[in-house]
Amino acid sequence: MLFIPSTSAQSKTVHLVTGEREPYIGQNLPNNGYVSDIVSEAFRREGYTTELVFYPWARAKALLPKLKLDGIVPVYPGDRIDKEFIMSAPFPGGSVGLLKRKEDHFPYAIYTVHSLMEKLQTLANLRVALVRDSGLLPLINLFPDIKLIKVDRDLQSLDMLYAGRVNFALIDKYTAAKLMIDKRPHYIGRLEFVRPELSEEKFHIAFSKFSGISDTLSTAFNRGLNGMQKDGTLHNIRVRHGLLPGSTVHDDSVHLTIGTVNNPDMRIMRSLSDEFEQQHPGIKLEWQEMEEYVLRHRLLSDLALSEAHFDVMTIGNYEVPIWAEKHWLTPLDTLPDDYQPEDILPALREALSYRNKLYAAPFYAESIMTYYRKDLFKLAGIHMPSQPTFADIQKFSQQLHSPENSTYGICLRGKADWGQNTSIVTSFVNAFGGQWFNQKWEPQLTTPEWETALNYYVTLISQYGPPDSVQNGYLENLNLFAQGHCAIWVDVTVAAGQLYNPDFSSVADKVGFAAAPKNIRPANWLWSWALAIPKSSVNKDAAMTFIHWATSREYIQRVAKNSGWISVPPGTRLSTYSTAEYQQKAPFAPFVLNALKNVSIKAQTQTQVPYVGVQYVGIPEFVGIGSLVGENIAEVLRGNISVNEALKQSQAQVSKQMRDSGYLK
Repeated sequence: MLFIPSTSAQSKTVHLVTGEREPYIGQNLPNNGYVSDIVSEAFRREGYTTELVFYPWARAKALLPKLKLDGIVPVYPGDRIDKEFIMSAPFPGGSVGLLKRKEDHFPYAIYTVHSLMEKLQTLANLRVALVRDSGLLPLINLFPDIKLIKVDRDLQSLDMLYAGRVNFALIDKYTAAKLMIDKRPHYIGRLEFVRPELSEEKFHIAFSKFSGISDTLSTAFNRGLNGMQKDGTLHNIRVRHGLLPGSTVHDDSVHLTIGTVNNPDMRIMRSLSDEFEQQHPGIKLEWQEMEEYVLRHRLLSDLALSEAHFDVMTIGNYEVPIWAEKHWLTPLDTLPDDYQPEDILPALREALSYRNKLYAAPFYAESIMTYYRKDLFKLAGIHMPSQPTFADIQKFSQQLHSPENSTYGICLRGKADWGQNTSIVTSFVNAFGGQWFNQKWEPQLTTPEWETALNYYVTLISQYGPPDSVQNGYLENLNLFAQGHCAIWVDVTVAAGQLYNPDFSSVADKVGFAAAPKNIRPANWLWSWALAIPKSSVNKDAAMTFIHWATSREYIQRVAKNSGWISVPPGTRLSTYSTAEYQQKAPFAPFVLNALKNVSIKAQTQTQVPYVGVQYVGIPEFVGIGSLVGENIAEVLRGNISVNEALKQSQAQVSKQMRDSGYLK
């Protein structure tokens, strides 16, 4: 890659080099992650735009002086940055601590010491794994009695700890959680952090003196960051990325921390929650709203690290049976009699139960459908059948693609994540006759069915989709369609309430709907965002009271009164669909009800498979392998690899994980 010497002084663009350091910064994180949001916002306030260039970390640090960019981010104070750089003011980074096996007792007085040096003294004669390029290494070397085991990668530390070869892994806690989620899901629930953490780390930008304006940029960033700290923006960004703990308020009230997704239906719930607090003056609600990808990883991180930050978790039918089996969830068997669980659609009761016990209460539920613009179809003289084929969708997308008018033939999820692009591709693969695994748990990602389905998906997005579709997930496409930029959108049924709502959608009177496209079988989907109580919550009674309030028939009536029947959470209760007002306001209601009545959690594949799940695979490893495959698909959309290369890489990565987890010998 060729770089031009910085012209930041003239262009007001700050060019920074960075590398993958998930969950803090990464190309597949929302907005490139927390660090990117902090840096971009601080500079925006000072009149600058920011451009990040990703490199492998070792190469980034080595090349930076030659590249003549403006700086590198994020760096720790202990990173080996030489005198040719100016360090910015600090902003919150990670938490470094001691990870141990749950069953191991730690008899040292770490709770009664305060300084980092005192804490490290407690590790004498214990085996501690640490990556050899850690900024803490010089400090650890001051304690020769610590039996330090240097490793090349953090994952090696986790493996050595799990195997009992070391007493502790000295590691950033969110890095540890990310590795467990993606690489070692069978470690989750078996390891925990010693509290408090050893050190709250700070991030900096290291501004290069080669740019000639390092002092100017450092001053601008520091001033913008200071403003963000004062007005609460820094705090809000940390919450949005799931990097703040639960409640730290201590008073006579019960403080319920609710982790939820930042979807429109959830925002309505939060807007009405003042009424709940008025009815229950002893309970205070503390909301942590996150983008879907972030939420999933933060909730799992909470379990992986035994953190107990959340009292109410927003999870789906993928998580419920897995987490319930592992005893991470509280059964909802103390809901009041007036909750009427028999009113919940049977498919949802089954999907959110384990061994005939309900473990999560559905807030809304969804299948999949095809949305289209009736006016554009009429203008083009074409007709959408009630059951389109995949060939129909491609033909219509081509005919209606009009980028010069900012109208695109089709919008599909392109954002990398198991719940985003991987889910829609899996639905397509099932329809083309494919599957993730055969009966022997051997991955099937290089089969003709996968190749045909993925080529179809890539063709649609790359030829008839909006620019930068790789950045678009459910919310982005919802907004694009509502603003009139999509002729067709294949996605979940819950979006109908927003698209038909004139307060939200500029095309509310122009929306048509049809079944999801069909090939050998129809594309299908079953998902419910549901509210659950982690076993670790100390506020279970209050959490149960809130879940009853938020998922009851009365809550649906409350939303209808405040926001209209078109906005009520769909797909959960039979009584909603028998309400005359809802039938009148929601023309899509019979279609959605029928779709949800005719789907189950059983895999929708052409041949028999050993797993459950429609657009996912119901095993703990799917968060990791689904995200890996999603990242490979995103690389195809970026033009970096071919479909065949993506599938070969995916096959190899999934096979390795399945061997590591014991499915394959």
